[in-house]
Amino acid sequence: MEKQKDKPSAAANPPIPSCRKKKNEDGTFLEDLKDHIDEFIHASMDEHKSCFKKTINKMFRMSKVVADRNSETSGVESSLPLRTTVSE
Repeated sequence: MEKQKDKPSAAANPPIPSCRKKKNEDGTFLEDLKDHIDEFIHASMDEHKSCFKKTINKMFRMSKVVADRNSETSGVESSLPLRTTVSE
């Protein structure tokens, strides 16, 4: 029960939506790629800036989540010294 209180809720960190909107769910890969290129070419500079900022924020948020997850692991790492022997 305590672990649920420690973890941030999904409402506190809503997922950042993709800048890309898929027009046709049943379209082929090439149709989807063509639509994506057209969207990119015809987007305004403000749209490019906002999408870039969203993408960077999403990347940093994901890296923070991974770092937090790795810091939560409890346990001791141990290593043994490397010993080499030469036999003749």
